[in-house]
Amino acid sequence: MSDATPQGDRLRAIVEALVFAAEEPLTIDDLADLFPGAGREALQAALDAVTRACEAEDRGLMVQRVAGGYRLATKSDLGEYVRALFRSRNRRRLTSQALETLAIIAYRQPITTPEIQAIRGTDPSSVLDALLEKKLVRVLGRKKVVGKPFLYGTTPEFLAHFGLNTLQDLPDISEFGGLGPGLEPAAASPSERPAPDAPAPLFARSAEAGGPFEEEDGDDEDNGEDSPEDEDDDENERGDDGDDS
Repeated sequence: MSDATPQGDRLRAIVEALVFAAEEPLTIDDLADLFPGAGREALQAALDAVTRACEAEDRGLMVQRVAGGYRLATKSDLGEYVRALFRSRNRRRLTSQALETLAIIAYRQPITTPEIQAIRGTDPSSVLDALLEKKLVRVLGRKKVVGKPFLYGTTPEFLAHFGLNTLQDLPDISEFGGLGPGLEPAAASPSERPAPDAPAPLFARSAEAGGPFEEEDGDDEDNGEDSPEDEDDDENERGDDGDDS
């Protein structure tokens, strides 16, 4: 940081950034400690300028005076949109069944419904429907075997949801314990290989402790087994292997 005391518009921009970044309401004393040569009047003027700028109708944020300090907050008349954002994100939270199915698809893609069921031990049809709806999984084509079941793979939204750059950023399979052997990528035959725009072949690498398939707080903790409600859903959903013939 430069030793020179910022002035004018530069000082106002810095104060705005500090009000945004501060975990607690920012006070004049905080600013005076950072810029002892600026003078308290100049610092207060900068804060007032930031407050006035946020009062414009085309701004989504406002400066609040709280507990003797200042903080940035969303304008109250925009609250419905902020709440809608958080409701939308909450709907994207995944159950343990969905996380387990998604992990299998990520490591074994392209993979069919019967192959997923063979690993999980339960019918994944309803879970697959939910993952397709959330756009975390997509259909890559059909496997050239009897019945021509759908082949499933992950999507760019899957990478974004778990903070991954590519499939190569997935944790090493050994981190999944007992489920690991079922997740080992299988060599795909030419008929099983995804289309050119499908995800690249998977080669997992080691990662730091904790991975994208850890269950989020508030999800069902059932050690990967479907709850009675999920089993009822499975019976009501399509029970085939992806056929439409």
